[in-house]
Amino acid sequence: MLFKKLLSSIGIGSATVDTKLVKAKYVQGEAIEGVVDIRGGSVEQHIDEIYLALVTTYIREIDDKKFEEKAVLGRYKVSGSLTIGPNETKTIPFQFALPYDVPVTLGSSRVWLQTGLDIKMALDPQDRDHLTIEPHPLVAAFLEAARQLGFRLHHVQCEQARRYGERQLPFIQEFEFKPASGPFKGCLDELEAIFFLSENSVEVLLEIDRKARGLSGLFAEALDMDETFVRFTYGADDIPALPQLLADAIQKYS
Repeated sequence: MLFKKLLSSIGIGSATVDTKLVKAKYVQGEAIEGVVDIRGGSVEQHIDEIYLALVTTYIREIDDKKFEEKAVLGRYKVSGSLTIGPNETKTIPFQFALPYDVPVTLGSSRVWLQTGLDIKMALDPQDRDHLTIEPHPLVAAFLEAARQLGFRLHHVQCEQARRYGERQLPFIQEFEFKPASGPFKGCLDELEAIFFLSENSVEVLLEIDRKARGLSGLFAEALDMDETFVRFTYGADDIPALPQLLADAIQKYS
């Protein structure tokens, strides 16, 4: 028995954990639910806590070098202390709401649930389940409005939030668009958008990168003076007029 406990402490013959979700595809802010299955190992083990961590990655830049970092968006307690016997199985249901600032899994952005069992004097069993996060309807409406104006979604990435100190998370997710057709082709180099989403509205921070024209334009571009930041907020009632709202904002500041 002592030998079995020693093996369990290093992860051999110890309890295992498996999280099963009702579905793998969710929208920002949607409730997520499932069960955590625990199976006992070769010896009885006491579990202090069962938790779920919502994790993503973002890019951090140091001295012109880019590194991928992990960020925990939330930690959710599934169960308090319990004891699992040899080969015993337990199933514990859970449900919680995804935060509105969980990144959309477009581009290089990844999001997963990491399940863990806290077991003293043992290697904690863990399980990882990747999620597909789709845009909230308000964000999806902006993506459609941009498409109608001839913009093509070019790049999506989570980046360190050095310029956005009001955010609690250490990163923002940036959506980069290129004008492929329509009224802004030839006028802009790119359009970048960051969404600050809440239950009933979304604030958009736009970075409008004007296309350089002539020597003065090239000089402004070299000094990053060709970029303009614009903020505006909209809700569900504004969606029908969103293409025009976006076009007006770009025309005003481009």
